[in-house]
Amino acid sequence: MDAPDADALGDLVARNRRSDDPALVAARTNRRYDYRRFCTTAWKTGNFWRRLGVHRGTAVAVAADPVPEPVFALFGAALLGARTEFGLPESAATLDARLAVAAREAVADYELPPGGRRVAYGGPPDDPGVAHFERDVWSENPAFPDASVDPDSVALAAGDRAFSHADLLSGARRVADEWALEPGDEVAVRASLADPGAVVAGVLAPLLAGATVLLPGDDATGDVAVVGEGRADAPESRTLAAAEFP
Repeated sequence: MDAPDADALGDLVARNRRSDDPALVAARTNRRYDYRRFCTTAWKTGNFWRRLGVHRGTAVAVAADPVPEPVFALFGAALLGARTEFGLPESAATLDARLAVAAREAVADYELPPGGRRVAYGGPPDDPGVAHFERDVWSENPAFPDASVDPDSVALAAGDRAFSHADLLSGARRVADEWALEPGDEVAVRASLADPGAVVAGVLAPLLAGATVLLPGDDATGDVAVVGEGRADAPESRTLAAAEFP
């Protein structure tokens, strides 16, 4: 299964991509999503983000934790034509974003402009003014209306760099082709999602090819690993340097 005609990130979670094949495995939390559940959760996230005021051109600031919620945050924003910025400051800061999405113990550290919302994952937040990702996304409509997104609009920002849907998918195709990714392959993300190359090679490329994104734990090993700068100790036999992409 692949998506050779994908123009925007939302095409990777289109209705015709639903199947029982594994799309995302989060080894630390023992969670698995097949393509059916992955697509549905992405749609639900997009619907929830819309309800929180996310729309074309807005920013969603997301912690780069190696858990499924940041991945779904990316797709929820992409479906609406918004951009994702991975990697939150370590200390309290004011973020120029519509949403701040982070673990429940960290999300309270961030301030947002008027109208901004904080969204916590990893359990219910203590502050009733903070949205609860798992609960609120689960309760959303499990369908997403067809919506066209300009392939040249920004989908991912990192510092002073901005990447369009077209940029990201071009890089993902290059990875998928060069490494002959196919269904059944597991790509371990061993670099931070704050690195755009980790998003392209570790998340988008396997999804484009119908393969599996692996968020590894201590023992889980994939077929290919996407590694960060200076790392060479991945247990996988093949490695990709995130810095090479997109």
